[in-house]
Amino acid sequence: MAEMGMGKGVTAGKLASNVQKKLTRAQEKVMQKLGKADETRDVAFEEGVINFNKQYTEGSKLQKDLRVYLAAVQTMHESSKNLKECLSDMYEPDWYGKDDVDSIVEDTDVLWTDFHQKLVDNALISMDTYLGQFPDIKSRIAKRDRKLVDYDSARHNHSSTNKGKKGKDGGIKITKPVSLLERATPVWAQGILSAHNIAQSNLSRNQAEDELERAQKVFEEINEDLQEELPSLWNSRVGFYVSTFQSMAGFEEKFHKEMGKVSLFCPLTVLSTCSKLVVIFHAYPLNDDLHVGVTEKSMDIEDLIPHLSLCLSLLSLSLSLSLSLFLALSDWDDDGTLPVRAAGCGDDGIAATTAGWDDDGSLPVRVDDSWGDDGVADATAAAIPAVATVATNGASEAVEMPPGFLFKVTTMHDYAANDSDELEMKAGDIVLVVAFDNPEEQDEGWLIGMKEGDWIQNKESAVKGVFPENFTSRL
Repeated sequence: MAEMGMGKGVTAGKLASNVQKKLTRAQEKVMQKLGKADETRDVAFEEGVINFNKQYTEGSKLQKDLRVYLAAVQTMHESSKNLKECLSDMYEPDWYGKDDVDSIVEDTDVLWTDFHQKLVDNALISMDTYLGQFPDIKSRIAKRDRKLVDYDSARHNHSSTNKGKKGKDGGIKITKPVSLLERATPVWAQGILSAHNIAQSNLSRNQAEDELERAQKVFEEINEDLQEELPSLWNSRVGFYVSTFQSMAGFEEKFHKEMGKVSLFCPLTVLSTCSKLVVIFHAYPLNDDLHVGVTEKSMDIEDLIPHLSLCLSLLSLSLSLSLSLFLALSDWDDDGTLPVRAAGCGDDGIAATTAGWDDDGSLPVRVDDSWGDDGVADATAAAIPAVATVATNGASEAVEMPPGFLFKVTTMHDYAANDSDELEMKAGDIVLVVAFDNPEEQDEGWLIGMKEGDWIQNKESAVKGVFPENFTSRL
């Protein structure tokens, strides 16, 4: 009945044996600390244990920080979702790009969800698997330490058992009887008693030897396994860290590129342009012959959408006229009158003959060599590299465009390059867009080119890179 109360599989004998082992180990450790018993040491293994503890500590911290990072991604996802849903709710149905805005909001939510799930699957789960092997090895290291103490204790017991006094002939010396039993034993029985004592001593030595062999075998088995596993585990950390952070960096890069393709910038920019044109056309109503369908009495944004191309052309023309007027006024004197002697005139105030002007001071009928005598454009002009006119100290010179030049764009927002093949841009930069060497390499929504100033100064050495189209506006 007493054994049943100790739990299934636990007997009084086994419990007593465990208690005896603990007492023996405690006694052995005390003797070792006092210097009365030597301790088996393995410096290489101890260094492996130090590395193991360090690796476990670093891995646990990495796991904790990764969980914090994932929680921040989840929070950012919720914040982005709430913010864009708020914009979608406020975006009136009759505004330009309502369907596009709703689609972008939905796509953004999908991208955030996919990004978070990939981090969980490829980083967090891998991290948990990596750390899952440490508790078992840590338990086996502790077991090895206990078995090492048992081995040392058995070794010392075996040594002390074999230190019995021996005679000159190598046999065990028989001492004189000292106990009452031995004194009371007849002389003829003294030999029998001595033989019994010798047998008991031999039995103790055999038991000590068997105990030493068992303790040594158990210790060496677990020790050999750990001697192989600890260095292997220590070296595996490099590959694990590389694969984990490489995966995270790849997911982040792809996520940000995809997010750049679903930007709200384009529909909001068009909406802003339309709203400004509404104000312009309210002040300057269009003629009915243009069939815009707009009157002075009422005008809504949706009325301008079918004629967006016309509106943008008018706005561009307005800006061009304003710029031309500004440049023209910059040559006037402070009193608002034209200077008496314009650039290119001699000291006598008479205009000198310049290239492109006839001797009588009038413009020639044909000044562009790409036009024939009949006023029709020469077909070979298409083969001539594209050129642009750049102001230099009041004069002008033709600048050859780079090979594959398509058109120019102006940067509306700063763009920080995320990769070595991307182009760093600042708001206001003029970029020369060129064709991709391999059209299959072009991603949707991305262009390739170089800054105009960089090309003018460095030509073929100018830095060329890709950039998101929605950060720019075509000139």
